[in-house]
Amino acid sequence: MPRKNTRNTRGRIIQAAWKLFYENGYDGTTIEDIIFESQTSRGSFYHYFEGKDALLGTLAYVFDEKYEALEKTMDPHLSAPEKLMYLNHELFDMIENSISRELLTRLLSTQLTASGTRQLLDKNRFYYKFLRKIIREGRAGGELRADFSENEMTRAYACWERALLYDWCLAEGEYSLVAYTDKMTPLFIHGFVPA
Repeated sequence: MPRKNTRNTRGRIIQAAWKLFYENGYDGTTIEDIIFESQTSRGSFYHYFEGKDALLGTLAYVFDEKYEALEKTMDPHLSAPEKLMYLNHELFDMIENSISRELLTRLLSTQLTASGTRQLLDKNRFYYKFLRKIIREGRAGGELRADFSENEMTRAYACWERALLYDWCLAEGEYSLVAYTDKMTPLFIHGFVPA
């Protein structure tokens, strides 16, 4: 039972932080605001997070929640390449329409300078497990190349997505992330398909 309360407290802090980041911006949100909104204490906050920057890394887990929801609704009859393109489209649609580019930029920059765990690279995240499952099934069914390992393909796909996000942030959102990825990701995924 204490573990559930622990998870709920951490979850309340994360939910409150992202609500406030979205409403007030990152700089306009204080730790005190997060504590008040989450109805927790300063001690609870610092038990889970070193500071406000540490909350930026939790965006990776917000993405994982989206992937978990997509796993439940995705057509199981899609081929592995179609599943990868579908996931890419749906995640980037969520990002472009509901995640502040400022926050995404901050997340990417903190991941470059972070010491210790980099949440975007955490292989235990649902994101990586789900990608490996799709790629494993695609390789077993002959839909994806067998001359690259499951891990190589998973890493390449994850690098592709991070590169798209990084470029979109660098370009300050001057183009539609969704339109661009819908056009370019099939070309990238084509390289995974046997000749």
